[in-house]
Amino acid sequence: MRNSPIIRRARQAHPPPPVPADYVAEVDLEYARWSELVGLIGMLSSDELLAPGYFRDPDWSVKDLVAHLRAWLAEAASQLASVAARSYQPQDVDIDARNAEALEVARRESWESVWTGATMARAQMLQAWFSLREPSESANRWVRKAGAEHYGEHLDRLREWVGELVEGRTRPPSTDWDS
Repeated sequence: MRNSPIIRRARQAHPPPPVPADYVAEVDLEYARWSELVGLIGMLSSDELLAPGYFRDPDWSVKDLVAHLRAWLAEAASQLASVAARSYQPQDVDIDARNAEALEVARRESWESVWTGATMARAQMLQAWFSLREPSESANRWVRKAGAEHYGEHLDRLREWVGELVEGRTRPPSTDWDS
């Protein structure tokens, strides 16, 4: 996967288009954190993307993480469309149920499908956000919930997990015979 065309295209993506001055810092943070996620994911092989261990109980792989992000990016895009249509009604979202649903759906999909869906959901969220006629605290809350702030919640563990997987490639096989 390290040389995957999907990851190469994501790395070559250009920064988001110019946005209102009110959003520049948040857009820069979203872009920087997304870029770091893409870079870390790009270091992994196809098998490593599917290896359980990113989280335990329930076991999550990097693919599961990306499916989780995809679900929240898609939700944010939908909520931003409601904000733009001036029909937004705040409501509580059952986070655990939403996460479980995203994982269940992803388990039946290929890595390529999950990754493509996540990048498309991100593009839709950004497009919806950038098209708003005026700043909105509701919109900003959803962008933070699904975007930069959300990525930030996962980056530390992703860095650790990628490090563990990469280290595992060069670690000599363990033998119990030496004890």
